[in-house]
Amino acid sequence: MKTETKLAGGLLLLAISLPAVVMAGPATLNHPGRTLAANCFQCHGTDGYGLEHLAGQSAREISGELLEMSLKSNPRGDIMNVHALAYTPAEIDLIADYFAKQPK
Repeated sequence: MKTETKLAGGLLLLAISLPAVVMAGPATLNHPGRTLAANCFQCHGTDGYGLEHLAGQSAREISGELLEMSLKSNPRGDIMNVHALAYTPAEIDLIADYFAKQPK
């Protein structure tokens, strides 16, 4: 393969992947709450802009709501209650901090 072709392929790969890195933001790309928040991404989006926006909200408010949901006994098994039950309070704080650090 020619050097020019390899270089063009590398530049194309960089151009394609760069928006994903920029959108995630360097402050949260390696955030420990990112992996924990993966269950939230389908509804709330990886950057906190989904069905209910979490981006930029107070970490204290997000944590409080999740902790409250984890304490509710809901015989229907509301999806948010079920997800909240899966995390420890420390993990909930990491998830809340991750979404709070997303740009509004």
